[in-house]
Amino acid sequence: MKEFNSKTDKFIIRKAVKSDAKELIEYLNIIGGESDFLTFGAGQFEKNVEQEEEFLLSTSKKKNALFIIAEIDGRIVGNLNFSAGPRERTAHTGEFGISVLKEHWGIGIGEELLKYLINWSKASGIIRKINLKVRTDNTKAISLYKKFGFVEEGLIKRDFLINGKFYDSLLMGLLID
Repeated sequence: MKEFNSKTDKFIIRKAVKSDAKELIEYLNIIGGESDFLTFGAGQFEKNVEQEEEFLLSTSKKKNALFIIAEIDGRIVGNLNFSAGPRERTAHTGEFGISVLKEHWGIGIGEELLKYLINWSKASGIIRKINLKVRTDNTKAISLYKKFGFVEEGLIKRDFLINGKFYDSLLMGLLID
């Protein structure tokens, strides 16, 4: 667990545990309605508590997967989920998703979650590449990823369909030495 002070709030980042499942589902259903940049919308996170508990438990047992949350005053305000391949040939590379509650945007939570992932990857002895997919119009996120050394690797046309409109995604990657 790491503690951080922003300009407005004190927050911690820690690994998610099985008992976070119920609050995490509530959090995910809220953030789904706060941004169209996610792969799901409001109320579209469809796991039940038992399924989420199993997912968190399973993730915690893997050496090439990570699920972390950011908390303010004991409330989940952000998360990052990284998962690498299940087989030997792909166990060294994975993709992550990240989100922060809108009311806490701009205070450094996303940046600290990303730092945590990169440091964990370097220390893992397994992870050699971090991948991500981001909508091309999510310029703030792209700027953050570039700040950390992620480079553009490709483009997926019509990757998202939201309210009848298509959006392209940018593939980005970071090599871990």
